[in-house]
Amino acid sequence: MPVTAKLSRKFYEKLGDDVANELVEWFNLVDATYRSDLRELNELNFARFDAKLEQRIAELRAELQTEMRAGFARVDQRLAEFETRLTRRLLNFWIAQAATTVGLVFVVVKLVKG
Repeated sequence: MPVTAKLSRKFYEKLGDDVANELVEWFNLVDATYRSDLRELNELNFARFDAKLEQRIAELRAELQTEMRAGFARVDQRLAEFETRLTRRLLNFWIAQAATTVGLVFVVVKLVKG
């Protein structure tokens, strides 16, 4: 939205209407040019900002994915270690139960024969 420059009546009286109007038009042209240049500069800066933002978001996503993969790998490793410990404990429990059962069977057989 261009702003039209206006000059005082004294300025028009000193320079004349033609010169003063030409000066006003020149001011308006310069204003429009500066506005256009400023708009282009703002669009360029926004495009650069947007590109940097997209790049940083991509970097953060990649970093997050790497960290998540490492975290899941640690969880998988710990679950595998837990499964191994649990399997060993269950095996030891079954061996102890089998030994106890065999011992009880021998005691009962000895008592029955006895």
